[in-house]
Amino acid sequence: MEKNYLKTRRAIRQQNAEDYLLITLLSFALTVSITRLFLGLTGYPQIGSGDLHIAHVLWGGLILFVAALLPLIFANRWVFNLEALLAGIGVGLFIDEVGKFITRTNNYFYPSAAPIIYAFFLLTALVYVRTRVHRRKDPRAQLYYIFQDFEEVLDQDLSKEERTHIISTLNQVIKDDSRPDLTKLAINLREFVENDLNYLAKEYVPFWKRWLRRLRNFEKRHLNQKLYRALLMSGILAWSIWTLSFPISILIRIGTPARLQLVLIQLANNQLVRNGSGLNWFEARIGLQGSIGLILLIAAIMFVFSKDRRAVGLAYIGLLFSLTIVSLLLFYFDQFSTIIYAIIQLALLLSVIHYRSRFLRRSTR
Repeated sequence: MEKNYLKTRRAIRQQNAEDYLLITLLSFALTVSITRLFLGLTGYPQIGSGDLHIAHVLWGGLILFVAALLPLIFANRWVFNLEALLAGIGVGLFIDEVGKFITRTNNYFYPSAAPIIYAFFLLTALVYVRTRVHRRKDPRAQLYYIFQDFEEVLDQDLSKEERTHIISTLNQVIKDDSRPDLTKLAINLREFVENDLNYLAKEYVPFWKRWLRRLRNFEKRHLNQKLYRALLMSGILAWSIWTLSFPISILIRIGTPARLQLVLIQLANNQLVRNGSGLNWFEARIGLQGSIGLILLIAAIMFVFSKDRRAVGLAYIGLLFSLTIVSLLLFYFDQFSTIIYAIIQLALLLSVIHYRSRFLRRSTR
């Protein structure tokens, strides 16, 4: 009895949860980036006078509180989009000041703040990736989603496509006879949707979906495998050269003891290397960055010889490792300028994944 009770009370993942998490991720990243850029351009202004200083962490907390209240007050589905947006903005404003909370001197510019923020972003991205994993939906979960879809009926905004989707889902519930009570409910709902529902709205396609649709059509018409391979190879080759440039320049600069001492003094003055452990991290950065550069260079060469699968595999491993491991070190030593590098690497990684999905998987059938 207790086991059955727990089964019927099992948590159901929110419909479109991955979309809400994506909104949170993007708004979080943009908030931190824009905040740092704005403060840098304006000379880090302060709101308040005398002993009073209203830090933006307070605004972040206020926005987070509003985001938490919205789903408690409103039942509309659009609330989740707004909540996800406000949650990302609130967390971005909050965690941007993490340097003040981990140092006794309230040091906003503490070098470790940037990698902490990036690590928090990566953990959230991991939650997003796990949420996108397909899970089998039982009749109970499917009916949860059906009742959410019925919001369109209440608002007289149900399109023909949405109606077809509801009927298809109800048919799946009816075929599963594990819960007779849910089967009976699904039959009644299907009868209502098929016979008693006369109002259908015209389907509305958001502008960004229309833009993506045009972009996909343009890609299919003009971007064949040969051209895509050439563009991808050029991007990976250029990035491998850029990645190798820093380790090579450091090795050239420390060719003599005097030059080595000058580099160490510069790092110490910037408070990036304070002890032997910090020097070890700097050496790790040089080694890892150089290794990633070599891996990407080999991947680009393999593209030249049409070894696409090996090239894609190496590029995927190299870019993923760089984004998750190497970039943490880069955020420590180069601070928030690394955001630009991370965006470029992410764009290359997504391009590699798309190339593999579009051209390589199809060829194995």
